[in-house]
Amino acid sequence: MKYLTPLLSDDLRILDIPEPWAYGIADRTRFGELDALVHVNHTAYLRWLEALRIRYFFDYGISDYGPDSPRIVLRQIGMDYLAEMGLNQDYVVTGRTTELRRTSFRMEYAIFVDGQQKTTGHAILVLLNRDGTKRAISDEIRQTLINRDGAAAL
Repeated sequence: MKYLTPLLSDDLRILDIPEPWAYGIADRTRFGELDALVHVNHTAYLRWLEALRIRYFFDYGISDYGPDSPRIVLRQIGMDYLAEMGLNQDYVVTGRTTELRRTSFRMEYAIFVDGQQKTTGHAILVLLNRDGTKRAISDEIRQTLINRDGAAAL
């Protein structure tokens, strides 16, 4: 398994991750991510989503975090923990944009171990200019999110 490298649709299907997931990153759970009950702590999942999001923004052309790129603000995040995870488990965190508004978008997430879904999640993200005003999602980015992820423009 390729760790910390973007996995696209074909890679994900080989790993038994179903459509509509078309973007993911694989990694392995670490000892430092465990809690007192010896399973992955809920905060680790949020860090995994953040790592995926940053790479997704680069790969989809949403932001390169340079001086002309939008600021991307996390407005809301939620997780549903379906099954616990333990030490040294290979996992794939997946993400996709499902809804687009003028200046914000909704991402959905899932984490899989051996093709079995362990969590689901979502986030609402807002694009801002450097001065803090809202920034419209460009037509080019909108089309990328529609084409790659099947996002619905609302």
